Amino acid sequence: MSPLDVRLMNALSAVLLLAFAAMALGLVLHHLARQPAFILQKIQIDNELTHNNAVTLRANVAPKLAGNFFTVNLEQAKSAFESVPWVRQAVVRREFPNRLRVQLQEHQAVAMWGLDDDVRLINHLGEVFEVNQGDVEPESLPRLAGPRMQSALVLQAYRELGPLFGGLDTELTQLELTGRGGWRARLESGAVIDIGPGSVQDIVQRVRRFVATVSQTSSRFGRNIESADLRYPNGYALRLRGVTTVDGDRASKTTR
Repeated sequence: MSPLDVRLMNALSAVLLLAFAAMALGLVLHHLARQPAFILQKIQIDNELTHNNAVTLRANVAPKLAGNFFTVNLEQAKSAFESVPWVRQAVVRREFPNRLRVQLQEHQAVAMWGLDDDVRLINHLGEVFEVNQGDVEPESLPRLAGPRMQSALVLQAYRELGPLFGGLDTELTQLELTGRGGWRARLESGAVIDIGPGSVQDIVQRVRRFVATVSQTSSRFGRNIESADLRYPNGYALRLRGVTTVDGDRASKTTR
């Protein structure tokens, strides 16, 4: 067996040799990485898009990318693509020697979000997102509103209630979850329906009962519904256009 000092010397020599090799390899890689061949030349969008095009995307994102094929930060590139209007999710990967390949998923807008003039939309997953003014025609979409963290719940309620109001030969055009937990609907006919508080199941039962009975009541007067209040435990208050009660200020109440 070699003396201890010889073994230590051999070990130290091996460590120094490995360190030198690592430094040399690093220098070589650094030199290669700086070669023009590895400068990012192309961003390839792999899928077809509805609200964006490849030329616009490249123009918006390219200035935000730093580095070359080896040094570009893929997470930063992903964030840059996802900051573009209508882009919900981006998957970015390198393709040797000088290309990025990108797979994008766009938002699928199903409704406007909020009662103000800000251009916010809600997608099919119940997520709220923003787009540029003029990118959407508000009249073509229903309007939903409520606390932003409950946007998915509001969308679920809209999907449950929409077909029910079809029984009145009208469409649900607006649904709001108020700050106090109450639900308020507006129909294409202009009628405002105060549904009251409760879970989606609760308000669906309330509206189903209302639709099943109100057709008989409204046809009796030959008028359209102006507003309804469904917050009564055993009935609802109904106001019809052109029909007033004796004092002229109170709505007609129908008990069912």
